[in-house]
Amino acid sequence: MSDTPATTIKNYLTPTGYAQLRAEWQQLMDVERPKIVETIHWAAKNGDRSENGDYIYGKRRLREIDRRIQFLTKRLEIAEVVDASIHGASEQIFFGATVTYVDESGEERTVHIVGIDEADSLAGQVSWISPIAKALLKNKVGDAVRLMTPSGVQEVEILRVVYPSSAHA
Repeated sequence: MSDTPATTIKNYLTPTGYAQLRAEWQQLMDVERPKIVETIHWAAKNGDRSENGDYIYGKRRLREIDRRIQFLTKRLEIAEVVDASIHGASEQIFFGATVTYVDESGEERTVHIVGIDEADSLAGQVSWISPIAKALLKNKVGDAVRLMTPSGVQEVEILRVVYPSSAHA
């Protein structure tokens, strides 16, 4: 038996990301799970369960919901909400920053550095452990940063750093 805790890593989240995970957990617990349990209960009373689609689908869906609830519970238990607004007008990049940079070809890009569970590359939200975030973190406006890309090392220049104005951003 190991003496080390099962999870020692913090799950950093923005206040918005935490609220979204918590809302999903609440929706599953209060709405979806009870509805599926009710459907399974109703279907079970209808006789032969081996050919009862409502029962079979319901049991499968219940397992999916329970797995998701278990996952979300674990993620929320180790969550550490980071209020990036404390950095205010800082030009240094920390978790929660929205960073605009220009690459070697002159293309400007903007990324928001967020938690693992809230990252969405299509929306410009990158996880704090992604290569771009790791390269940008702790640097400042005007710094040139070397970024490892699939096509090799590229240098990007940090143009702007913005933080949310309050804990609700």
